[in-house]
This record gives sequence, C-alpha cells and structure tokens, in this order.
Amino acid sequence: MIFKRLVPAAMFVAAFSLPAAVPAHAEADAESLVNALNAVFGAHDGVRAAHTHGFCVKGNFTPTAEAASLSKAPHFNSKTPVNLIGRFSMGGGNPAAPDFQKDNVRGIALHFDIGNGNTTDLLMISAPVFVAKDPDQFLSLLTAVATKDKEKIGAFFQANPNSTRQAQWLNARPVPASFATVNYWGIHAFTFTNAEGKTQVIKYKALPVAGEVGLTDEEAKAKDPDFYRPELAERLAKGPVQFTLTAILGEPGDPVDNPTELWPEDQRKSVTLGTISITGTEDDKTCDAGIFDPTLVVDGIEGPANDTIFPMRSAAYAVSFGRRAK
Repeated sequence: MIFKRLVPAAMFVAAFSLPAAVPAHAEADAESLVNALNAVFGAHDGVRAAHTHGFCVKGNFTPTAEAASLSKAPHFNSKTPVNLIGRFSMGGGNPAAPDFQKDNVRGIALHFDIGNGNTTDLLMISAPVFVAKDPDQFLSLLTAVATKDKEKIGAFFQANPNSTRQAQWLNARPVPASFATVNYWGIHAFTFTNAEGKTQVIKYKALPVAGEVGLTDEEAKAKDPDFYRPELAERLAKGPVQFTLTAILGEPGDPVDNPTELWPEDQRKSVTLGTISITGTEDDKTCDAGIFDPTLVVDGIEGPANDTIFPMRSAAYAVSFGRRAK
C-alpha cells in the first residue's frame, strides 16, 4: 500500500525558493512556519520539519455498527477491515528527540485506504490541546523560542497562557512506557454526517487496549533515547497493538475553532467508532513518500470551518515535504 495523496506542484516551486530566516513580526504562512520550526530545531535534510523522530507501521481498522449511525464515511461503514499505514512519532523537529522527554507529545498519524483509489487521514497526539490557537500565535511562539532568551520566552508565555496548556498536561502525567500505552486525541473538531443527513460535532480519541502505562521519572531517565521502536517491535511479536477509536460528542458551546481549548470530556458522551490494529512495522520510505494530511477527509466528515490551524497544517506539511523531497 502506498500514499495516494499528492502535493500540488505550486507548493514545490514555493518550497524551493524560501527565505532562510523568519522576520520577527512576520504574518504566519506555511513557509514562515516551516522556517520557524527550522530555526528552533535546525534544518535537517531529507526529514520532516515537525514530528521528525518517528517510524512507520501498518495495520487495519475495524468499525463498529455504531460508527455508521454517526457518519456515512466509507471506513466507518465497511463490512471488512480497512487497511492503513501509520506513523508513531515524537513532537518537534529534532530527529534525535529522546523518547523519554516528558513534555513532548507522542503522535500517531493514520492513512486509511478506503478503496477505489480513495484515502482519508487521521492525526492525533497524546494531549487534548495544541500549543497555539492560530498560525500567528504559533509563529510568535516559535520565534520566541528560537531566540533562546529566557526573558523573551517567559514574556511570550505570560502574554499567551493558552500556549502553556499542552506542557502542563504532559508534565502532570508520567512518561508513556510505549507508543502503545498512551491515549491520543484529535485536537480539531469535526462534523460527522450520517446517511440520514443528521450531523454531530465530535473530537477523536484513541484509547490503548493495553491500558495506560507510564514510567517514573527515574525509570524514564534510565531508558535509551530511542527505546520506543524496539519496545514496539517486541510487543508486535506477541500480537497486534490495538486502540479503541472513539468520538467524543460535542455539545452547544463547546469550542470548535480553537485547538488550545479543552472540552469537558468527563461531561460528554462518547461513541466507539472501531478498533485500530497495528500489526507490524513498515519501511519508513512508505510513510516518507507522502504526507499525513488532517484535511484529507471524505464524504461524511467535515473539518472545522473557523479553526485556522487546521488548514495551515496541511499547507505547512506540503512545504516541508517539498523541501525533504529535493
């Protein structure tokens, strides 16, 4: 199975003629965000600008009967398991990011093959919130961090307390013992439409069938910086790694345009959409041949209209892909 997602040629052209630095007060666009990520983490040839450290896996998705009641999307209505390619990763643009870093998100990106040349993607991280409400705030955050000036960085977070929520969430919890033993959330709100035309706003959450398992700070520090890959290989040798994919049902008043805002998850109903089964590792070249695009949805799923981070991710990933594909 290979990626069928193509990056527009115009984005490749733009990516090949980018300025080397980000002006201090630049308006955020895809190019300036990738430049800012490189300013923070360094520019590394042939790899992603974000979620750089990771590896490719394969598996399938089996929907529940309840999934079809929410969405007419093909992978939620399939009578047989849907093949997928996935990628586990650490956040940020450091290709050597240590797996034991507590305040860094873990990510899982999924590329569903729904047949007849059609695909759809789903991206989730190990925190229910992002670090910025919009591209301009994200650019300002990266620009401040790139200075390595503690006063400037502190001033940014003091002026933008919503950008501290992700790190607070992660630091309040143990380092995950495995990519297979941590919850993952979709940070964006989506609108599902079923066959009868009924709509429902949701957020995705994937729960590990093996349960949440964490490490003490001492246990984490004793680990190899790249311990997740061999740990998962050992786990897969015993059987599939599975997650229960759920839809948290939104209610009126829940924010749908700001990925730094938490939904009151413990006060919301959820519906089980199906089981994600990771059955083995895959050549990293398979994942590197394209991008995992959160905006690549199908009939029955609609992305958030006013969440400006959502479309910017697709554009930034395309610029990053253009650079690493040179």
